[in-house]
Amino acid sequence: MGVAVLLPAAGASRRMRGRDKLLEVVRGRALLRERAEVALSVSDAVLVTLPPGGAARAAVLAGLALDRREVAQAGEGMAASLRTGAAWARARGAAALMVLLPDMPDLRPQDLEDALQAFDGTTILRATSEAGEPGHPVILPAALLPDMAGLRGDEGARALLARHPVRLHPLPADRAVTDLDTPEAWAAWRARNP
Repeated sequence: MGVAVLLPAAGASRRMRGRDKLLEVVRGRALLRERAEVALSVSDAVLVTLPPGGAARAAVLAGLALDRREVAQAGEGMAASLRTGAAWARARGAAALMVLLPDMPDLRPQDLEDALQAFDGTTILRATSEAGEPGHPVILPAALLPDMAGLRGDEGARALLARHPVRLHPLPADRAVTDLDTPEAWAAWRARNP
């Protein structure tokens, strides 16, 4: 089994003031679907975590050959999705788990391919902007997946990244760090990407 991909989509989009950032339209379809399609272009093992009752998000994934899991503890933060993803990847016998945040519309399939090519199988790989700012995706080797069971809160995998060696991998421009969490960020991004 190769590298599995997790799209942690169980968050509440609280900073969007009533809008769901993952249902915003990008390149003619909902961002979550578009990101799932990108993930499927590099792996046939893709998991999307969803919040309880996330029917609208689940609906935009219809017809895609991927796994979906509702995360009962979604309100806890990112760690709940990461624990779910790690357990799923371990059960599949994945060699590693790529965490691909679904609110990052600038990452391209080639960026993910490049990250996979740079991954050595044993050291965490973290994409950065061209200038070196840490971002995503992050690829975690299988040996660290059991440690993800201990993650808590909305810190993501920061604790793992602090305890283990990390190889940084620059991607072009700001693609590894452009995430859209607010209406203002969306408006600015759309102005740059008509």
